[in-house]
Amino acid sequence: MTTTFDDARAEAFAERLLRTIDGAMTTVMISTGHQTGLFDALASLGAGTSEEIARAAALDERYVREWLGGMTVSEVVEYDPTTRTYCLPAEHAAFTTTGAGPDNLAFFTQYIGLVGAIEPEIVRVFREGGGVPYSSFDTFQELQRDETARVYDAALVDAILPLAPGVVEQLRAGIDVLDVGTGGGHAVNVMAKAFPNSRFHGIDISQEGIEMGRAEAADWGLANANFEVVDAASLSGRYDLITAFDTIHDQAQPTKVLAAIESALAEDGIFLMGDIAFSSNLEDNIGNVLAPTVFGFSIYHCMTVSLAQGGEALGTAWGEQLALQKLAEAGFGQVDTAAVEGDPLNLYYVVRR
Repeated sequence: MTTTFDDARAEAFAERLLRTIDGAMTTVMISTGHQTGLFDALASLGAGTSEEIARAAALDERYVREWLGGMTVSEVVEYDPTTRTYCLPAEHAAFTTTGAGPDNLAFFTQYIGLVGAIEPEIVRVFREGGGVPYSSFDTFQELQRDETARVYDAALVDAILPLAPGVVEQLRAGIDVLDVGTGGGHAVNVMAKAFPNSRFHGIDISQEGIEMGRAEAADWGLANANFEVVDAASLSGRYDLITAFDTIHDQAQPTKVLAAIESALAEDGIFLMGDIAFSSNLEDNIGNVLAPTVFGFSIYHCMTVSLAQGGEALGTAWGEQLALQKLAEAGFGQVDTAAVEGDPLNLYYVVRR
């Protein structure tokens, strides 16, 4: 800790804060561009005037022109003052258009609007204690479904499930599978479609999420996928494979949930858990480019939802070290970890009784 005031350090920090504010405004504008299809319109045109871009996106030109100005000064879009045309460089389109698939980072900017909407409630519980309930997050289920769907569509069957040796072969033959904290149920439906001989069951406390899963299963004509509103801490049944993707740290009672999973797992079954690739030690996360985002999500969603249910509220303490400790406490004897290329957010745990 410094004991004297360093003018240069103060100036550097003020500059950093200003860049942070600029970045926040840029983030919101990127979210608007994503939701209105402006990035896709720019990519399809190659280059165009504000009128041409607005027409391609079926939007109001005056708003589009101002947005293009913001994207230009943010150095996301390039502008030619001679022709008054704008273009989205291919290198930028690779991370901002729907064609980018799982690499479309513009998708994640939508969470900033959700955080901003819930901030007054978070400020209140900072002062009063307690938490903000799951029901207060109006668009969270929809955003989570769309975010994870891109990963599941690209990698669940071909990259994530094969992390557990022999599981794919068992799924082809026919086994019973439970997905804990299934959210919108897309993971269950992707697996059910890929492995018609197996039986898949998804549980979640969100009625909205369960209804999404059921609707998608019906739309896909899946007879081997079913969904139920259940508190994971009180789950029952017996399963050959239990999955939990980015959800255990969200549980109000993760210790009880892991114990319930251990009890529900067949003797030779496998628990496949995907969770945040993070350290339980604060100092290890300094310098991690995603660390501020992880802490933000914890404050504005994960931890506060747990507190609203009287839960453990492990928050960012739920890193690899604590996860391994909790798995051992639940009675699991063998745990292997693995990462999937192109998925920097998650670490996968292959767990046996």
